[in-house]
Amino acid sequence: MTAHPATPRRAVALLAACQALLLTNGVTLVAINALAGFALAPDKRLATLPVVGYVLGSAVSTLPASHFMRVYGRRAGFILGAASGMLGGAIGALAILLQSFWLLCAATFCSGIYQAFGQYLRFAAAEVAPPDWKSRAISLTLAGGIVGGFIGPAVGKVTRDLAQPQYLASYASLIGFALVAMAIAASLRFPPQSQSEQHGGGRPLAEIARQPVFIVAALAAAVGYGVMNLLMNATPLAMDFCGLDFGDTAFVLQWHVIGMFAPSFFTGHLIARFGVINILFAGAALMAACIAIAVQGVTLMHFWWALLLLGVGWNFLYIGGTTLLTEAYAPEEKAKTQGLNDFLMFFAMAGSSFFSGALVTSAGWTLLNQIAIPFVLVSAFASAVLWLKRRAN
Repeated sequence: MTAHPATPRRAVALLAACQALLLTNGVTLVAINALAGFALAPDKRLATLPVVGYVLGSAVSTLPASHFMRVYGRRAGFILGAASGMLGGAIGALAILLQSFWLLCAATFCSGIYQAFGQYLRFAAAEVAPPDWKSRAISLTLAGGIVGGFIGPAVGKVTRDLAQPQYLASYASLIGFALVAMAIAASLRFPPQSQSEQHGGGRPLAEIARQPVFIVAALAAAVGYGVMNLLMNATPLAMDFCGLDFGDTAFVLQWHVIGMFAPSFFTGHLIARFGVINILFAGAALMAACIAIAVQGVTLMHFWWALLLLGVGWNFLYIGGTTLLTEAYAPEEKAKTQGLNDFLMFFAMAGSSFFSGALVTSAGWTLLNQIAIPFVLVSAFASAVLWLKRRAN
């Protein structure tokens, strides 16, 4: 039986540290995966396939990760996830050394497993926090990602040519970050799970998924991550095609991730103050503003403003959706409900990752952004329906 954490705040601080290392891993991969894939791909339209591998690794692992943590606990899950991150970095370095495109895809698949386990850091924060501090605990944990926003692009820039072949040191550096994450995860302590939480039960998953609150929460996460992934993963290629150098790309990605996680310091407070539905509306509006700017031009500042707003919009949709999801399940239903939510989210990410490379190389940056508009509108419409339903009651 695991011991209780000393305080919820200490637990959240450790979870935020794990989040920081997870995002350092993830943002470093964002900065280099498409470019490394473009260099190694037998067909340049497959340049973002390593990114797809990363998302597929997350998608196929999210339900098994939820089941594993239900049986063995959060700490064991986060340790196993970090081990997968180390394996992904090692295989990625080997892929670059051997100049193997398909081995690189296998490496990113392993890194995706790390991401799948890491997605549950936010739920772990909600579980250790008192009810009136739940949304803020989620926000503060995700705020750890701002560290990754600074470190990840810098790691990609510094290590890109540190060893030959190019990107070898970038992938090798991921091993160290995941190792530190494993050490922190080993120090985590959570309240013991009840028998009902360990063995599941409750309502059938189909019944849970039919709830309007689940539909809106899942849509917010899927659209937020899907649209963000579609545009973010295409950005390094789009900027390269526009003649902007890698330093500019690292700068834009750095501010994008700051936009993703810096609002986390106050998103929980905004949810408590204005309500979760209004925050979901704001997230959709910010993503629409991102698209409006992106289609106006391809200068450095167009990319900077678009990706910054994209990050803030993702933050509102993701934290708002996570907070709303906690209303959809009882304690004994949390593992399967959280697993289904994240599976849908990663499914959306897999599709957007696959099409982003093909679209930006064949159709261009403007059309890529225009394709995202209907998805943002669907999320806003679903939120509006739930808002009207709650107002009527």
